[in-house]
Amino acid sequence: MSNVSRAEASLAGGAVTVSFGERFQASGQFDAVFKEGMALVERTAAYLEGPGRVEAKRLPPSVNVLYASESMRLTTRLLDMASWLLIRRAVKEGDISEAEAQRKRKGVLLQAPSRSSHVGGFSELPETLRGLVEESYGLQDRIVQLDRAMSVKPDTVGLNAGLGMANPVGHQLDRLRVAFGN
Repeated sequence: MSNVSRAEASLAGGAVTVSFGERFQASGQFDAVFKEGMALVERTAAYLEGPGRVEAKRLPPSVNVLYASESMRLTTRLLDMASWLLIRRAVKEGDISEAEAQRKRKGVLLQAPSRSSHVGGFSELPETLRGLVEESYGLQDRIVQLDRAMSVKPDTVGLNAGLGMANPVGHQLDRLRVAFGN
């Protein structure tokens, strides 16, 4: 069932649950996140290949090492986010199945163990690099939330994100259906 037909069935009073993830992926909002992510990748590449190289050469040796490690972390984070966005777009456009997307998704790491701002000397890095790092974390946070939402299947809505814990709202709705014979 397509995203639109699920939504239409739900609005028509059908018992079909609409998946936020599927709905979001089919929306213009997904396209906006996709464009934002790809633009951040392009801006970062342009900076690191141009002005960033010049700025790095002017840094003291200890800060230059930090610059190299933070730019590598940034690049890795952006590549993972771009991979996720490309996988989700391929599903949206019908180029790959959801099952294939899930297989590909297993190789994409979206969460980093810490924030770079907690790294000693982060404030000594060039302002542009710091800005790109912080922007990448903001986008990563949103993508992680979207990934979680897209992982919840409509038939598991009565369970708390598939963890086997009953959803109290779903439980109350079930009780109302029983009480009113629906």
